[in-house]
Amino acid sequence: DSHVGPLHAHRLGDVACTVTIPAGEQHKTLATVQTIYDQLLAAGIDRQATIVALGGGVVGDVAGFVAATYLRGVNFVQCPTSLLAMVDASVGGKTGVDMPQGKNLVGAFKQPTAVLADITTLQTLPSEEFTAGMAEVIKHGLISNPELFGRLETGDWRLNNQSPIANLQSLVSTAIEVKRNVVQEDPFEKGVRATLNLGHTFGHAIEQVSGYRIRHGEGVALGLVAAANLSARLEHCDPALQGRIEVVLQAQGLPTRIPAEFTAETLYQAMFTDKKKAGGKLRFILLRDVGEVFVTGDVAAQAVLASLTAVKSI
Repeated sequence: DSHVGPLHAHRLGDVACTVTIPAGEQHKTLATVQTIYDQLLAAGIDRQATIVALGGGVVGDVAGFVAATYLRGVNFVQCPTSLLAMVDASVGGKTGVDMPQGKNLVGAFKQPTAVLADITTLQTLPSEEFTAGMAEVIKHGLISNPELFGRLETGDWRLNNQSPIANLQSLVSTAIEVKRNVVQEDPFEKGVRATLNLGHTFGHAIEQVSGYRIRHGEGVALGLVAAANLSARLEHCDPALQGRIEVVLQAQGLPTRIPAEFTAETLYQAMFTDKKKAGGKLRFILLRDVGEVFVTGDVAAQAVLASLTAVKSI
C-alpha cells in the first residue's frame, strides 16, 4: 500500500507489474479490486503469474481476493509487514473486501503458495499499529494457548516493535502456530475454526459503527472484553476473567471500554450484518476459561445489550 511501498517495495526485485493501493480499511473495497484488475490486464498478466501481497492485513485481503478471482485464479504469496497480518490475516486463506453493509461480506478462500514474514519489517511499523496487532496475539492465547496468555499476563512478553528481533520472532511464531493448528483442522470454517473469531462479533460492529476510525485490533480488544463480560453474565466463566483480560490489554496499550457515543442498540443492530450469523441468529464465541472457548447462537438480545452497556465508557 501507499505506506509500505516507499519503505519495502524495492526489496521485491524485478516484477512484471506493481500496483499500489491507498492505505486503510476504507479502501478494502470492490472499487479497489476493479482498479487492480484493470492494471493487471493492461500489463498483460497471465495465469502463470504470482501475485505478491506486500503490506498489512488490508493488502493481504485485497490481493488474495484478486488472486482468487483474476483469470479464475492465480498463485499468490503473502509478505505481511504488520504484526496483525503476520499472526492472523496472512494465515488461513481468508480473503475479501468490505461492503457498506459490513466487513468482509464479499470474499473467497484462497490459500497462499507461501507466507514470508520478515520480522525486521515490524521496525518500520507505527507503534499504534503494532499495539493493535497485539490484540490478535492475546486472542490466540485465550483461544487455545494458556502459556502464551500467561506470558503476556506476567509481563514476560510486554514487547513493542523495537524489541529484540529474537523476542519478536518467538512471539510471532507462537501466535502463528495457534492459528495454523486450528486452520489445518478446519480450513473452510465449518466448525472449530469459528473459535478464531473470539471477540469479532462485537469488534466488527464497533469498527463499522466508528466508520473504521477504530482499528481492527482495537475493535478486537474491545470485543474480547465484551465477550468475557457476556460469558460471565451467562455463567460460563469466572467473572474475574474479564478483569484479567483487561489488565493484559491495558498493559499492551489497548482500549478496554467502548466509546460512550456508540449506543448499545446501534452496535447490536450492526452485528446483524456479520457473516457469521446463521439462521438469522448471531453467533458468539464465548469463554469458559483461558484456552477454552465455544461457539453458540443461543444468546438473548437482553444479555448482549447488557454486556455492551457494561463495557462502555462512562
